[in-house]
This record gives sequence, C-alpha cells and structure tokens, in this order.
Amino acid sequence: MSSSPTGPTSTTSSSSSSPSDAPAPAGAARHRIALIACGAIAQPAAAIAGRHAWPLDVHPLPPLLHNQPQLIAGEVRRLARDLAASYDEVLVGYADCGTYGALDEVCRELGLRRLPGLHCYDLYAGESRLERFFDEQPGTYLLTDFLVRSFARTVLQELGLDRWPELRDDYFGQYTRVVWLAQAPDAELRVLAEAAAGRIGLPLTVVETGDSGLERALAELVSA
Repeated sequence: MSSSPTGPTSTTSSSSSSPSDAPAPAGAARHRIALIACGAIAQPAAAIAGRHAWPLDVHPLPPLLHNQPQLIAGEVRRLARDLAASYDEVLVGYADCGTYGALDEVCRELGLRRLPGLHCYDLYAGESRLERFFDEQPGTYLLTDFLVRSFARTVLQELGLDRWPELRDDYFGQYTRVVWLAQAPDAELRVLAEAAAGRIGLPLTVVETGDSGLERALAELVSA
C-alpha cells in the first residue's frame, strides 16, 4: 500500500467566496485552506467545498490506511508539515478513525483542527442513530458509498477473502447484518451493496443518510 497522497482536489479555480460565503474584498489575498482527508471521504468533501465555493484544496491520504489506523496520525503529521508552507491553514478531514487519540496528539502538536467524532460513520448517520443500530444488533457491519464501490478491493482483497473464502467466519462470524449508510443511492450502488452483503453472507439494510452531516461538520471546521 502506498502512503503517498494523490494530487489535491482543488475547489478554488472557480471559487469567489470566503469560507463564510461572503465575497472577499477586491484585491484581497484569499485565505487558502488545505484539507488532509481520508481517501474514503475525499470526493464528497471536495464536492461539498465546491458547492460552497470554499477556497479549499482536498489532499487525500490512501483510504486503505483504515486497515492500519496506527499509521494515520504519522501520515497526517507528514503531510501537514509538507503543506504548511503553501497554505494559510491546514485542516484534518478525519475523525479519530481508530487512532485512539494519536491523531488528536498530532493536532495539538501542530495546531490543527479535525472533524468531530470517532469515525466517518458518525458524520453520515449521526452518533445517536449509530448507537441505536448497535443497540438493536451489536453485530452490525457498516458500509458507506465508498466502501460499496470498493468492496472487492478494500475488504475482500485486503482480508484475503478473494483467495481464501474459508476465512469468512473468522472475520464475519460475529456479525448479523450489513447496514449501508447510503449517501447517494442509485440502482448500480444498490446492486453492488447487495453483492457485498452476499459475499459475506449477511442480510442488507439500507439507510439513506445523504451527506448533510458531513456538510455541517465541514462547514463548522472551515469557518471556525
């Protein structure tokens, strides 16, 4: 797995508003923001920033870091230091994401701010709704649109289930259902979600969330 970020997703080329959506004074230098984002939310974050015309570039880190969360904090530190010379502000597009506070230590060290919550699922479904899902069925396995699209690579291949399907019970024997937190569901994604649940032998529940939770969290992060 490469730890090198892909190129930034720029939202500034046609942007004419500050993070508060108010026009910048004529001739004033724009406050340029870099968002270091988990690759799993980089595209929706860039789309949201584009809708608001925020002067923000998204710099994604590889989504497969979520399989090795102990590496996330270090990769954020490295990229934040690289970006500091080119931007007025660097923000972190991660929740804690399994770092058990290590990412917060990096944020304190470098004076960064991050998205709220324990993981990105909170940003889509809301913390209280997720708690309800797990209260109803502790063996709930969550998918987002990104995970639905990339399931063969990020789950089956990474866990070796494409080569050793007999490992299914080792990984998923304690799960009882799949809940797809659908941000932008369509027929194609529905087929992929059903196929993903079928590959691990679990029933699928679809919960349409949209991206309003992520949008609110990004807006608060950018405007703080």
